[in-house]
Amino acid sequence: MSHTPAHTTPAHSTPAGVTPPHPTRPTQGEPPAVREPAHVPVAHVVRGGVIEGVHHGSVVVLAADGSVEFRAGDIEAAFYPRSALKPVQAVGLLRAGLPALDSESLALTAASHSGEERHLATARRILDAAGLTEDDLRNAPDLPYDPAVRDEWIRAGRGPSRLAQNCSGKHAAMLMTARARGWSLENYLDPGHPLQWEIASTVEELTGQGIARVTVDGCGAPLFAVSLHGLTRAVARIATAAPGTDEGRVAHAMREHPEMVSGSGRDVARLMRAVPGLLAKDGFEGVQIAALPDGRAVGVKIADGADRARMPVTAAALARCGIDPEILAGFDRTPVIGGGKEVGSLRAAGALAPFFAAAAPSVPPAGPVPPAPPAPSVA
Repeated sequence: MSHTPAHTTPAHSTPAGVTPPHPTRPTQGEPPAVREPAHVPVAHVVRGGVIEGVHHGSVVVLAADGSVEFRAGDIEAAFYPRSALKPVQAVGLLRAGLPALDSESLALTAASHSGEERHLATARRILDAAGLTEDDLRNAPDLPYDPAVRDEWIRAGRGPSRLAQNCSGKHAAMLMTARARGWSLENYLDPGHPLQWEIASTVEELTGQGIARVTVDGCGAPLFAVSLHGLTRAVARIATAAPGTDEGRVAHAMREHPEMVSGSGRDVARLMRAVPGLLAKDGFEGVQIAALPDGRAVGVKIADGADRARMPVTAAALARCGIDPEILAGFDRTPVIGGGKEVGSLRAAGALAPFFAAAAPSVPPAGPVPPAPPAPSVA
């Protein structure tokens, strides 16, 4: 695959650990600007009727025709989607020649799995089909992502492993694709490897923009900087794709097996089960995308990376998108606990707040302010 330069790489130095963007194809748009994002308040932490904390971030809601119906913050600045990019990467793997997989295995290709036994067994099945083993994986060894699964893993005396790491499905599929194409296996994570160039091409096409920067994700795979708007546009294109296309195959697999995309108790799987046809994927550092079969889609980035704010803001954005708030009940708030009791909640703020205002339970008022102690007498 060849790329023709469509823009000039900036002359300023590249930060350590970051690869300058590869030349983009002339059919794609310019890469998003690399700048400090102008995030805005998107969530309030309320304790006893007082705003105790504020989470900033950016949100975009796309209408069915792809137009921006709502925006908050900076949806055009370059950012790293982290694992929310995995559905796009899965499409890229299919385009690059990933052999036919069963639906469950394809869902794991787009997953940040919890490390449950079925996740590990499916990753092994992908490797076995390619004549490979866990030793061929190059992702960073880790413990299972789900706390309960991790605790059980540790009690069994097991340490970090590449298979247990939440991205092992994607890495197994990368190796399977490289083996099928006759490409080298040892350096499949190199940004210059033909596999990664194929994936980068898909990222550019589906987001509709060039890649601003290439760095290394937590698992060791190349990570591409795009905009929140571009990422949301990409997932909308996957969610609306016709059956049988590469995009449609990924969408079908994720919808059919949401617990493979995340885990049995994870909020993303529960959200996909609650909203028929929804395609959803989370990512580290407070990233969430979700899209409906008709093209409506939302993208969320929490500035400080706090996971606790991710789902309440996403639920409010989906309500803004037209989803019945009653369906989203339970996703729209995170309880704030004091003395073992709920004394407040974390909810979406700003322009997103009104969508759950009517259904919001009353926040207990703060207790009376105690009187000031008498001033000490002066001798």
